[in-house]
Order: sequence, then structure tokens, then C-alpha cells
Amino acid sequence: MGFMAAALVVKETDRTVLEQWMRSQTLPQAWGLRARIVLATADGEGVRAMSRSLGVSPTTVCQWRERYRRDGLAGLKTQPRSGRPRVVTDAKERAVVEATMRHPRAATHWSARRLARQVGLSSATVHRIWKKYGLQPHRVEKFKFSTDPEFASKLADVAGLYLDPPERALVLCVDEKSQIQALNRTQPLLPLRPGLPARMTHDYKRNGTTSLFAALEVASGKIHGRCFPKHTHVEFIDFLNSLERVYPRREIHLICDNYGTHKHPAVRAWLETRPRFQLHFTPTSASWLNLVERWFRDLSQKRIRRGSFESVEALIAAIEQYLTTYNVHPTRFTWTKDADMILAKIDRCKAALGTPH
Repeated sequence: MGFMAAALVVKETDRTVLEQWMRSQTLPQAWGLRARIVLATADGEGVRAMSRSLGVSPTTVCQWRERYRRDGLAGLKTQPRSGRPRVVTDAKERAVVEATMRHPRAATHWSARRLARQVGLSSATVHRIWKKYGLQPHRVEKFKFSTDPEFASKLADVAGLYLDPPERALVLCVDEKSQIQALNRTQPLLPLRPGLPARMTHDYKRNGTTSLFAALEVASGKIHGRCFPKHTHVEFIDFLNSLERVYPRREIHLICDNYGTHKHPAVRAWLETRPRFQLHFTPTSASWLNLVERWFRDLSQKRIRRGSFESVEALIAAIEQYLTTYNVHPTRFTWTKDADMILAKIDRCKAALGTPH
């Protein structure tokens, strides 16, 4: 027996409300679907045709049509579900939060199961409370305060170059990723499969190292890079010579860290003969100020860490291929905080830790 759409009369006031439900961006989508079912039935559309067009079963169409016939608009709204009342009180939530922020005995942090046993809740409930309050006891982040006596002035210098670079000048973030190892896994990588992650052996053979010197264009995100067997001042000067060839006749501001290679007398002598090159140093223990470090992280994660390289030459070829591919569609890393904002945040952190400013 087929489904027959019985005649359904919708009052004009109800029709207006139902049409508002269909257009609403804030009400539950289910209400809009129910409104379409009622209005389509009132306009004489058949149940089977309606179920096909709306992507629901004929039973669902009949259910909401009859619900409107019996209870009107109120029948189309989501009804409270039956079940046990909420057992996690606000006080219980606070207890979970407070316990999470204290160390358990004989451990450095809580697991959901251990805390659940402690407070008398399920581990799923503990997980929900952690998610609600943004608690992640399994994670830890590292930090270090710079002790550089010129921290504030160097910070202002570098942040100023990011936020307000000199006109017609090029700002480059320069650093070296030293001692990149050409590791060759003892067995081939087992590729990704449905239900299984990619797998690789934990043991490997070391086939040598290379050091990558890189310069990131702050304005565009493009990278100029070269690999060298070492990372002394000799290689740094060689890299500066390559920058001179790639960026002729332009005023160039280089942001570097305080590594001795960058301050070698031979480097200073090279700079004295090339006044269009100016070096700006980040504070000690503040590598996060150099944007090229962000790109180094991507290189490690996307090309090196899971790679297997039979030789240093193979490693260099992989790095150069990644450089070439990246520069086709480079990512511009945008700096947003000025020096005052960063100093204020550092002061707040020190105050929270009871550290002298």
C-alpha cells in the first residue's frame, strides 16, 4: 500500500512562521526540514515525492505531518528527551578543574581514568569537563626568558622591521639549520593503508650531515637557501655572496641570531665594504623572533623527519626539491605583535611565576 498525503490546512500565521524557519540561519536545521514537510503537504505534494526531494524516509514525512495536525507549531519543535537528570553539578565540575590543576601523588599529571576514579565520575565525563574548560594535562609547553640586557631594544628593532619595514628595502630572516642528518632506515617504509598509519623502523644508519643556510623574504614568504658541509663563518660569507647576487642593488636588512658565525671579524669586514647590507640581531634565547625558524619547522615535519636518505647528496636533493616546490606558492608569515605588547605579556608571565621583572 502506498502512502497517501491527506489534506492539510496551514493557517496563514503558521505559514509565515514556517517560512521564517526555512530561511533562518540560527534555528536548528531540523526545524527548517519539518517546516518544508508541512508546507509541501499543504501544497499537495505526495509523500514519496517529498521524501525523495528532501532526502528523508516516507515515515519521517508522515510523522511530522501528523505532529503538526495534532499539536500545531509546538509539535514541530524539539521535545525534551527523557532520561536521567544531569548528575554533574557545578560544584562537581569545579572539583574536577581544581584537582586537574594539582599534581596527583607519585605522578606529574592526571590521566582521565585516574582522575575519574578519584572524583567518582566516568572518564568520558572528565574528558568533557576538560574540553569545556580547555584543560590538557597530557600536554606541556616549554619557555625560557631571555637574559639579554639589550632584550627590549633588540625586540623593538626586529618587531619594527616586521611591522613597518623601510621603504624600498628588503627584509630577510636569515639562519642556518645545522647538522641535518641523512638517516637511512634499515627497512623500507610501510605505506599508509585504510585503518593503519604509515610505519617505519626505529633504527637507522647515519650517512652524514649537511647544513642549510636560508633567507626568508618577510614580504613574500619566498626562501633562498643553500646547503653546505659545514656552518662556519666561511660558509656564511659564501651565503651572503649568493644573497648579493640574487638581490642586486637593493638595501637589505638581515635578521640574524647571536651565533658567533654571524659576528665573526671576517663577516664584519665583508659588511663594511657593502653598506647596503645591515644586520639586526635577535636577543639571546629568543629564536622565536626569527620567522625563518617557522619555515625550518615545516621543512623538518614535511620533508626530513619521515625521510630515508642513502647519502648526503640524496638529502640535499630532497631539500632543494622542497625549496623549489615551496617557492611556487610560498606562505607569508605575518607578524602581528609590536614590542610593547610582547613586553607586557612577558611581564604578566613573570608576575604569575613570581619572577623579578
